[in-house]
Amino acid sequence: MSTYLDFEEPIKALEEQIAQTNEIGETTGVDMTDTIKVLQDKLSAVTKEIFSGLTPWQRVQLSRHPDRPYTLAYINAITDGTFQELHGDRSVKDDKAMVGGFGLVDGRSVMFIGQQKGINTKMRQYRNFGMANPEGYRKALRLMKLAEKFNKPIVTFIDTPGAFPGLEAEERGQGEAIARNIYEMMKLTVPVICIIIGEGASGGALGIGVGDKVVMLENTWYSVISPESCSSILWRSWEFKEKAAEALKLTSTDMKRLKLVDDVINEPLAGAHRHQEEMFMSVKEKIKGYLSELDPQEPKKRINDRIEKFNSMGVWNG
Repeated sequence: MSTYLDFEEPIKALEEQIAQTNEIGETTGVDMTDTIKVLQDKLSAVTKEIFSGLTPWQRVQLSRHPDRPYTLAYINAITDGTFQELHGDRSVKDDKAMVGGFGLVDGRSVMFIGQQKGINTKMRQYRNFGMANPEGYRKALRLMKLAEKFNKPIVTFIDTPGAFPGLEAEERGQGEAIARNIYEMMKLTVPVICIIIGEGASGGALGIGVGDKVVMLENTWYSVISPESCSSILWRSWEFKEKAAEALKLTSTDMKRLKLVDDVINEPLAGAHRHQEEMFMSVKEKIKGYLSELDPQEPKKRINDRIEKFNSMGVWNG
């Protein structure tokens, strides 16, 4: 059963009306084709109207949609089931919030890494809601170095509300682990593609977010802080989260305009959660296109371009 956000209620009402009309036609034998066609046309128009005028906060809501596909769904679809997950940081334990391993993309071996959220309550607890501990970032770095050793490109999927903020994470060096990843990813000799598929929050995202191509799906966000946390700091209340989302300029459109990401991957009308297979294929084709662009570059130039890209971000007065 589909889940609808508050602004999707008109879509829900029309879809229910279409289902009821279908049922009436089947039970009574009356031809309802024309009525259904009118309703479907209206549904298309309403959907287009809603999704063409989304606010930043509505895009944040879409990025968290419970039906939205997560990292493993993308990896399994893109690799046609050839993904082989690798585990552990060889120091503490295997962080279930961070997944990674090799998979084939049209016969080519690629290292995939990403945060994984759970699809139900039990799995969310198992995956720690996609919030990685230091060992998760150290596992990610171990896998990146493995990919570099065998000259395989790296694709990271970013979808996290942030790195885990617990006491034990800080004791094991959360800040150092993320900083180390940022430093080491700058120097990787192989192509690195980072794709934000949901939430891209704070250092949790940056820990696997340094690449030659950093791109966002259309209905995702990328920011140093969530709108709710920003609202609670500035206004001492979560009630201003919509205003905070607007001020943070966290949408894919804003990020592309500010040159903080390289590209935006369009989602199907009504969002990635409604047309998952179409979204998977779009991401796969984009990955192949990015790799064909990055492959001819010399490793030294690739590293220099990557460093220069991140150094040029931001505005300051000398």
